[in-house]
Amino acid sequence: MSEVATKGSHPKGLWVLFGTEMWERFNFYGMRAILTLFMVNSLLIKEADAAIIYGGFLALCYLTPLLGGFISDKYIGNRYSIMLGGTLMAIGQFLLFISASTFDSSLGGAKLFMWIALFIIIFGNGFFKPNISSMVGSLYPKQEKNKLDSAFTIFYMGINIGAFLGQFICPWVGDVKDAETGVRDIFAFKWGFLAASIAMIIGTITFFLLKNKYVVTPEGRPIGGLPKNNDANDFEEGETQTAQFKGSSIGIAFVVFGVLFFVFRYILVGEFGFSSVEMGQLIKGIIYPFIYSAGISLAYLIMSSAETKIERQRIWVIYIVSFFIIFFWAAFEQAGSSLTFIADNQTDRNIFGWNMPPSMVQIFNGVFVVMMALPFSLLWDKLRAAGKEPVSPMKQAFGLAFIALSYFIIAHNVKDLGNSGLLAIKWLMLLYFIQTLGELCLSPIGLSLVGKLAPKRFASLLYGVFFISNAAGYALAGSLGAILPATGDKYLAAQEQGISLQEVLDKKHDPSAKELFVLAQYNLADIDKEKLDANKVDLKKVIDQNNKMISEIKKKDKNAKIKPEQLVYPSDSDLEKIKSEKIISVEHKKFAGFEIHNLYEFFMVFVILCGIAALILALLSPRLKKMMHGIQ
Repeated sequence: MSEVATKGSHPKGLWVLFGTEMWERFNFYGMRAILTLFMVNSLLIKEADAAIIYGGFLALCYLTPLLGGFISDKYIGNRYSIMLGGTLMAIGQFLLFISASTFDSSLGGAKLFMWIALFIIIFGNGFFKPNISSMVGSLYPKQEKNKLDSAFTIFYMGINIGAFLGQFICPWVGDVKDAETGVRDIFAFKWGFLAASIAMIIGTITFFLLKNKYVVTPEGRPIGGLPKNNDANDFEEGETQTAQFKGSSIGIAFVVFGVLFFVFRYILVGEFGFSSVEMGQLIKGIIYPFIYSAGISLAYLIMSSAETKIERQRIWVIYIVSFFIIFFWAAFEQAGSSLTFIADNQTDRNIFGWNMPPSMVQIFNGVFVVMMALPFSLLWDKLRAAGKEPVSPMKQAFGLAFIALSYFIIAHNVKDLGNSGLLAIKWLMLLYFIQTLGELCLSPIGLSLVGKLAPKRFASLLYGVFFISNAAGYALAGSLGAILPATGDKYLAAQEQGISLQEVLDKKHDPSAKELFVLAQYNLADIDKEKLDANKVDLKKVIDQNNKMISEIKKKDKNAKIKPEQLVYPSDSDLEKIKSEKIISVEHKKFAGFEIHNLYEFFMVFVILCGIAALILALLSPRLKKMMHGIQ
């Protein structure tokens, strides 16, 4: 006998998917919490580059669901996709464990392991993410689709219980600082990655063991099996059961993609060619244009397969809402990059005598979601019963408004902080609380909206399309995170080397060639790779030699201070070129042509972007409601 829901309750399969997603999010958010700090402190990657890599990685994690959704809808089904994705992510996390275990003996090898690991995680997430979300929608018969907002909010609570556990345990074991000196143990990150791998193994096994008993339709038929076994009862009357795309439509979509790719590439990096080999430029110039172009070209492809005007308009609603929430994720995903760096460099993290690891500060988001998810679910149910429930796009406009408010408050609290003052952790806690309110208005509602509006024959693909908005938002998050101005510890690091970073930034002190090299050695200055290659200056060899020396000293005494005279410097001729050709520079970051001098200006960028997006989406909501044709 099948295990189905009783009337008025949620099916038991929801709790199986809840648990599976919980362990997967433990794995993903736990890794995310320590990833950028690992890159900066162990792999010696610059903060700006780490932000770009982080944004590109997350963006690809939410682009590959297009591929995973397509393969699932067309060939292997949700169940096999989830197990394949979970297995790949567990392997990827274990490779990060290897990377964090080998960087001290082979920095190049450790970086290679990191790239392979991220590549595998990206594809694992692509198979896992859209298919588990699609299965939640499939648990409910057509007459109970009004339960989806509530169901996805409960499902979202599972996501954030996992996020809470991952953001607590992985930093606890992986981001370790000496209690007296505050010096980070750069060899501990591996344990955080190992914990993430184990969590993903648990989640995959949980799904494998329970799927046949609980993840079934009310009639007891398996959900998410092979597409060829789909039952006509699962579809709307007259709806095609398999996705059909014309060859001509696919060809046109590829042409549109190719043209847009080079247009976006030129906008982002100022060239059509591929002359740069610098990692940040490669990510901005290849991954980001790929994401933006894929989203637009797929709009044409999917629209070409729509069978009715109503179906086409409902798909348009998904696309329009997806565009606006790009700005939400661009602001929200500062958590893993700029907000983590601020927590690390310029925040007083003392809580009742305990100094919280900076990577753990993100945990407040998961805590608040767990606290608020059920009240939000009950709120939507109560408003629905009273006939006062806002339409889904308006809920998402509220989400954008909340995140704009969160950054507005913290912007004014850092306005007079300077480069040595510390931000009280309560303000980051408040920021995460307000952002959580916004997240609950936006993310689970968006997932539910796709479940209600998407034709079933390519529901997983449309979930993949919806996740493109996440991908585009994360790509934008990487670009915006890279404009984070210098914060507290950077000034102290420069001061230890006898350099006033503030005077250099304000053009009050003209640094010598040796001072510029020292700033570059400690990732406090930018190296122009094109000028470097044109002048045949080999800084990498010298910097790597210094890094090896610093690593050996830190192994013996992690509190040791490295003095400028201990460093190896480039030749006098190379130093002269560094100065005269401006190969190394120290400048304020820029956004849209404006210099970002301090944290206040940095945070106000998000206030403006999200505030404008919230206003426009709210004004469009009545029109979008009509295009939804009776779906709330």
